[in-house]
Amino acid sequence: MVTGPGIRYTGPMADQVTFIHAADLHLGAPMRGLRALSESWADRVRTAIAEAYGRVVQTAIDRQVDFVLIAGDMFDTACASYADYRLFFRGLERLSQAGIPVFMVTGNHDPFTSWQREFFNLPEGVEMLSAQKPDFRLVRRDGQPLCLVGGRGYYNQTWPRELCIADGVTRQAAEEALAAAGQPDAADAPFAVGMLHCGLDLDPEKAPVSPRQLLGAGMDYWALGHIHLKGLFPSADNPRIGFSGCIQGRDIRETEERGIYCVTLRKGEVPAVEFVPTASIVWQRMDVDVSGCESLPDVSERVMRELFAANGRARCEEMVSRITLAGTTKLHGLLARPDVREDMRESLNDQYPLFFCDALLDATKPVRDEALLREEGLFPATFLQVADVQAGEEDELLSYVQDEFLSRGVKLPGPVARSVDELAAEARSLVLDVLLSEESS
Repeated sequence: MVTGPGIRYTGPMADQVTFIHAADLHLGAPMRGLRALSESWADRVRTAIAEAYGRVVQTAIDRQVDFVLIAGDMFDTACASYADYRLFFRGLERLSQAGIPVFMVTGNHDPFTSWQREFFNLPEGVEMLSAQKPDFRLVRRDGQPLCLVGGRGYYNQTWPRELCIADGVTRQAAEEALAAAGQPDAADAPFAVGMLHCGLDLDPEKAPVSPRQLLGAGMDYWALGHIHLKGLFPSADNPRIGFSGCIQGRDIRETEERGIYCVTLRKGEVPAVEFVPTASIVWQRMDVDVSGCESLPDVSERVMRELFAANGRARCEEMVSRITLAGTTKLHGLLARPDVREDMRESLNDQYPLFFCDALLDATKPVRDEALLREEGLFPATFLQVADVQAGEEDELLSYVQDEFLSRGVKLPGPVARSVDELAAEARSLVLDVLLSEESS
């Protein structure tokens, strides 16, 4: 259990320490565009973030970790509701009752100044690190120093550009601060971890920090929040800095599995980091190649197979997907019709209640016999001849595109300049679509 001036409790020997690295819970966040899903799915998705948080807490209890770190943005807004606070604190109370300490820092969504402490007192063993200066704690096991925890949170919703949020968060500073606070044996702790809510070098606007600075701070591992994608730096083989990502995707922009890290530090070894999925609903963008399909039921069957495969990779219970049909197919004319795709989408959603397709898009191409078109000698044949000549004049094509951008006062983007050939091929296909559809009509 948690007692005394330091965190004291019974656990395994001090040759290793295991903890949960969580961040970006965003409790109370709205799920954007829900009513486009359906009434039932809109209601279902609203419960997903709370369920994901429950999995964070349960994972820590099931694994009996030494402590939990939450690296900011516990709430989605600086004015979180009483219900959101109650949900969060119930989870903290469960961890406290299990004897698992929790350390937190505030993020830009829920800065230090916005915390409504009149709602609840932090449970025993749960501590919020300061946002006004670097702050440190010492985790003990059986009374002996085990791990230093250092960090700093957001004070306001913005971080001053002239100040680095990581300054002063080092192992040496932790040892000195804790010794001055009456814990001179802090220097004997075999492990040290840092915790920040920052953009690292991925977001220049939200408390950017040089990875080199963190790697030189004497910490065994840095638990970061703010970036919603999971990632390990310098590499997965040497994970000294980690973003665990958000615990539950909130819309189609936050695809793939979401969760937390379970980190184990051992003397003389690189950190062992395991990703633990927590999202019950995963958002997914999918391209499904239907080139070999002979009928619309074949298309539906292929889409469903891809959905099951994606669901297995994402390790989730339910999935909301946006599906783009691709490939060259004789069904192009049918699949290009919005009414046909809508009927197919509704059929897919009726077949399996655990999957919901919010949009079925068409990017298929028709099957064309270009050799026959050339032999016919009609306008499509003339167009193909001109397109062939242009394809061999890449410099002139690039110059033409650049002039068109400049005439509109816009600089030609680099990605466009590098993909002129692909864009020309796509334009060629679109023109043929128009020509052949006009002939058929």
